[in-house]
Amino acid sequence: MEIIPLGKEHRKSLIALYRAVTAVLKRQGNDQWDRWIYPNRFTIGGDIRKGTVYGIVDQGRVVGAIAMDKDIREATASYPWTGRKDEAWSIHRLAVHPERQGQGLGGRLLRFGEDRIRASGGTSIRLEVYAANPGAIGMYERAGYGRVGETRYPMRKHPYFCYEKLLHEETSPSDT
Repeated sequence: MEIIPLGKEHRKSLIALYRAVTAVLKRQGNDQWDRWIYPNRFTIGGDIRKGTVYGIVDQGRVVGAIAMDKDIREATASYPWTGRKDEAWSIHRLAVHPERQGQGLGGRLLRFGEDRIRASGGTSIRLEVYAANPGAIGMYERAGYGRVGETRYPMRKHPYFCYEKLLHEETSPSDT
């Protein structure tokens, strides 16, 4: 299964993916997402319209997705980021269908995002992870993301931890 740009034809399936993940999070007592505020059909539609969302489609169904853009939140501008703002990208809404979790799809999507951002000239990635989502926190920390601060959003019980990873050109043994 390859990772592809998601288009209008994937909209309903992408919304279904986020609803399935949201339902599991809710059952776990995690209020990070809900279908009305975030991620809602407007956010998802915007990702598709801007061409910033990619996903894994299996048998016509989106089973994993990641959005990437240069939308850096002004609320976090004063944090001790290492990378330059004009070369920083963000990762948003990385999700894997509950039936497919534990199969390495989240890691594949994350590596895809990092490679794509690097190829686009990005030198760092900034993202926010809900404090009540230890699985996501662990995945990002294992992938080399470092915590630089936290921020709060209305109608959420817990803060979001802000993470950053500097991207370096991959070198092959013949380059050294």
